[in-house]
Formats: sequence, structure tokens, C-alpha cells
Amino acid sequence: MFREYDIRGQVSDDQLCPENVYKIVKAYSKYLRRRNMLRAVVGYDNRSCSPAFAEAAVKALREEGIDVFFIGLTLSPAAYFAQYYLKCEGLVMITASHNPDGWSGFKLACGYSKTLEPDDIREVYSLLDTPDTKCDEGKYEEVDIRDAYIDAIVSRIHMGKKKLRVVLDAANGGAGLFVYEIFQRLGCTTFQLNCDPDTSYPHYFPNPSDLKGRARLREMVLHPYIHADIGLSFDGDGDRIGVIDEKGGNIWSDTLLALLAKQLLEKKVGATVVFDVKCSQTLIDVIEKYGGKPLMWKTGHSYIKSKLHETGAELAGERSGHIFVAGDEWYGFDDASFVAAKLVEYLSHQDETVSEIIEAFPHYVTSPEIKAHCGDAVKYGIVDEITKKLKAAYPGKVCDINGARVKFEHGWGLIRASSNLPELVLIFEADTKENMLAIREIFKSYTRAYPEISDKWDNDVDAM
Repeated sequence: MFREYDIRGQVSDDQLCPENVYKIVKAYSKYLRRRNMLRAVVGYDNRSCSPAFAEAAVKALREEGIDVFFIGLTLSPAAYFAQYYLKCEGLVMITASHNPDGWSGFKLACGYSKTLEPDDIREVYSLLDTPDTKCDEGKYEEVDIRDAYIDAIVSRIHMGKKKLRVVLDAANGGAGLFVYEIFQRLGCTTFQLNCDPDTSYPHYFPNPSDLKGRARLREMVLHPYIHADIGLSFDGDGDRIGVIDEKGGNIWSDTLLALLAKQLLEKKVGATVVFDVKCSQTLIDVIEKYGGKPLMWKTGHSYIKSKLHETGAELAGERSGHIFVAGDEWYGFDDASFVAAKLVEYLSHQDETVSEIIEAFPHYVTSPEIKAHCGDAVKYGIVDEITKKLKAAYPGKVCDINGARVKFEHGWGLIRASSNLPELVLIFEADTKENMLAIREIFKSYTRAYPEISDKWDNDVDAM
């Protein structure tokens, strides 16, 4: 359950249950005490197990002398905002993000806009069986931060003359409690899709990458009585966004990041934009075209967030849908509600539709995220070996900050180990489908040398 940048597991007696949540948060409480952080926010996502897990977390924190601000059912970005609002460096957000029902987990903070990184998570793990602290019980206060969070977003958005028609899909997750009011107050004509929280998730689980959910959002955007300018979907804890354009087309997150980079660079030429190794060359081209500095970094919301703050960048994001706005506009944490509001703000000042703006960007043929099964115990070592072979074969063409991203004459290919599952992630992109498939075959020739890697790739492109 202890992964690179968060803790996730299945809801069961031997993984995540109230007793084990209590033990894990006890360890995290000791981690906080080592840093003299004696106050923590506690919130949870919209899962049937979450209230009981929150109760266990509160008990563990208070027994270690940590004062608790309990904000209840909420979103991860609203919980990050609560840290600033309540001047509180600790945070336990109980969520498994977009993982399906039956899972849970934690996003744990160690400062403002800073979630635990690998060394921190290893330290929490090491504290699981250490003695309890002898101290006075921490205080407890229930706080409603919803209105303050919504006010903070709306106050930072400056809409133009165009009044937009927006469809919002919360997929019955917690985002429905927030986003409708935000876009109503921004003056949009707003249509709700599955915005009532429902822990049974009767339609589909909130995950912007889910194709079933995107198909339903597309139907709403194109409905003859709606004709929306944009469709926006949100994951279960509100830190990842999905976007459908006015023609029903998918706008993937690296293209959305390119749109936001264009918006930023029109005001601040020379700004740095951080992105992960899975992002398209389109994003790099747009950043450079408008006078920005592209900075590629490791996949993982904690890694990207940390690099954003380390470099003083004002915008960062991942292909997975985590996007961070910083500088004088927002706090530098991944927040789908604020990012959606920034996108709508930008479009309200444009004569073109969102599809017309994107049409002017450079275009490439990109594979989906392909998955090849490979055991957790061997996946990192195998990727290291393949990376060495690729660097020998293509000197000066391999970026190895997170697996191997190899630059070819007509495109690029990536292989990296998944941080969450026993698999490798591969992505290929080129100027034509033929060149993209040729890059795929190069990588296939390397993976075939390892029987530990499944030769049957999931979500693969059609190689015929």
C-alpha cells in the first residue's frame, strides 16, 4: 500500500480498515511531531468507508497530541486550501482519488502545497511499530471551509464578455458539492450531470480518463437543447480534470496544459512550465512558440508539485490530469475546479471556440498509455537495464529522469515503471501513424528480451 507518492489499498480487513487506518495515521502523527507540526486538517472523499476511516484518523492524531481541524466530506484541493486558510501544515485527506470503489488511501501533507514524497513515505512506514508518545490529547474543531474555498476561486477569475455554456460532470463524486456554484457565480449557463454525491456510483466511477464517462459528457455537450461551449469532468477527490470541446472531441490534459500555458505566456513571456515525461511534443512546441521555458520532469503529482515550487514556475501539469497553477494566481496545488475556472475565463475572452484555438497547435499522432504487466519486484530493475541499452543505442537522445524517453527523427517513445501497479507504461508519438508504429516496434524489440514483461500489451495501438 505504501507507494511512491501516496498510500492506497483495498478496503478489507488485511489492507485498509479502521484499525489499519488508525495505525497508519498514528505513524504519520509521529512523523509530524518530529517536525514540530502539531496541527492537521482531516477531510475525506465520497466513499462509503470514508467516514469511519476519518474517525479513526482523528483518534490517532489526537492521541499523539496533534490538534485536528475536521472539514468532513470535501475535495483534495479544498483540503489543501484549508491548510492555508487555517494556517495548518499537517493534512490527512482520506481518498484513493480515481481508483475504483472498494479502494481507499491517503494524501498526507508535510507543509503548504507539499505532499509526501518517497523518502517521507518510507519514514512513515518505519514508524508503524514505534512506541506511542506520552502527551496531552490534541484539540478538535469542526470547520466548514466550502464557502471560503469557493469565494477564493471566484475572486481570482475575471470573465470576459462571452457568456459560456458549460456542462459539469461530477460522476456522483464530491466535486458536485462545489463546481455548480462556482460556475454559476462566474456567470456561465451551467448544466449538471451526476452532480449529486452518491457512494453507490450508479453510472460510472469519477475518473476523467474513463471513456464511458466521457461518452456521456459528450452527449450532453452536443445535446440540441444545450450546445455547450465546453464539457468539464472531475475525478473523485477533485484534483484531476477532463475536458470535452464544443464538437464533442476529447481535449487531453497535456493539450489543456498547452492552452493554459498560452494564456499564461500571453501575460508573462519567459515563464517556466513544468510537465511530466508522458506529455506530448505539442505542449513543448506551444510553450516555446509563446516564449516560455519547457521543463520536463518525473511523473507523479508530488514530484511535479515539488519541482514547480523548487523552480518558482507558475504552471505545471501531468498527462494524467493533475494541473497546478501557482505564482500570484493560485497556491500551486493540483486543483481541477480552479483549472476549469481558468480555462473558462480564457475562453470567455476569445472569439474562437476551444477547438479552433487547439486546431492552430502543432499536431502529432500519439498512442494511448499502453500497459505491459511486469512484477513490482523486478519492474524498476528491468527499466534501468532497458534505459542503459537505449542510451548506448541512441547516445544523447535519451531523457532518463523517469524511465527512458527516447527522441527520434520523427517522434519519441517512452518506457517507465508504473508507481501504482505491477506494470510498465509505454507511450509513442510521431508526425505520422507509420512513424509512431515504427517507434513502437523499436521498443517492442527491447521488451521481448525480458520474459518478465508480458508480450501482450493492454490498451495497445493497432499495429497492423
